[in-house]
Amino acid sequence: MDGSGKFALLCGATTMLFATGGAIAASSSSNDNHAVASRVLAVHNSERDQLRLPRLKWNRNLEREAANWARNLSRRGVLQHADNATRNGTGENLWMGTAGHWPVENMVGMFIEEKKHYRHASFPNISRTGNWADVGHYTQIVWRDTQEVGCAVVSARGNDVLVCRYWPAGNVWGQRAY
Repeated sequence: MDGSGKFALLCGATTMLFATGGAIAASSSSNDNHAVASRVLAVHNSERDQLRLPRLKWNRNLEREAANWARNLSRRGVLQHADNATRNGTGENLWMGTAGHWPVENMVGMFIEEKKHYRHASFPNISRTGNWADVGHYTQIVWRDTQEVGCAVVSARGNDVLVCRYWPAGNVWGQRAY
């Protein structure tokens, strides 16, 4: 299994641990979708601003791809990273929790909380725990070369699923996040 497969397995297990509460349901209204997108982007860029990294731009194509994958996951009630071909080489962060209980700021905030384990070194030696997957969501958010993000929240089977897609992908072996 290559590093991306290990990340998918570990990331899914880690994200499930976060999912003891809930999430905010996605709405079909374009105004509501725009408001959620603005809030998700603001959380990402707030963290990047603290590190003086270029701000991310919202990508509607990535949002659409994320929504399709989030629908797939929410129907199945599982968290599983899409394979690289399905993601078109983009990076991906996943989150799942009880429907209607978590603001999107908290969902993304759980990715950012991983920075407490972050060690500034070359990937994959980036975690104080010795396991790069413990900081993989965080490093994707702050990866210097990443320029665009698109996310979606979808509700089904009593859960909200957040999928964020990043271009270009981060967590590149042998490189530093920033």
